[in-house]
Amino acid sequence: MYEVTIYTDGACLGNPGVGGYGAILQCNGIERIVRGRCKEITTNNRMELKAVIEALKALKKPCNVTVYTDAKYICDCVTHERSWLTDINRPNHDLWLELITVGLNGQHKIKFVKVAGHSGLVQNERCDRIAKEQCVKARHERYENC
Repeated sequence: MYEVTIYTDGACLGNPGVGGYGAILQCNGIERIVRGRCKEITTNNRMELKAVIEALKALKKPCNVTVYTDAKYICDCVTHERSWLTDINRPNHDLWLELITVGLNGQHKIKFVKVAGHSGLVQNERCDRIAKEQCVKARHERYENC
């Protein structure tokens, strides 16, 4: 199995507000950036989840994955029983189900590591910049025809 390191971050302009996310995937000296945005009103937690989901979707084969995130929300939640994640009354139920489908289904062996945000970790800072850039683009797209 490939060893993959993923760094992720999500952001909003306002919370809630328009959002963006970024992820950096590293494997065998190769780096890939995954990014996206939401011009609809969303939350930081949704964008943090979306960053992880889209990064895992980019993997084409089963991998040993280490995900570095500054989102305590994600690290705390993945340690709960799966029944908690699939509870339809929980916030972001749709994204938790998607995360289970693309990553927590046993295809990949995933370890989540909580890192301090804005602590100088180069890849985390890059993801933060990517997410914020996506927020700005989302805001522009949302209001360009007003």
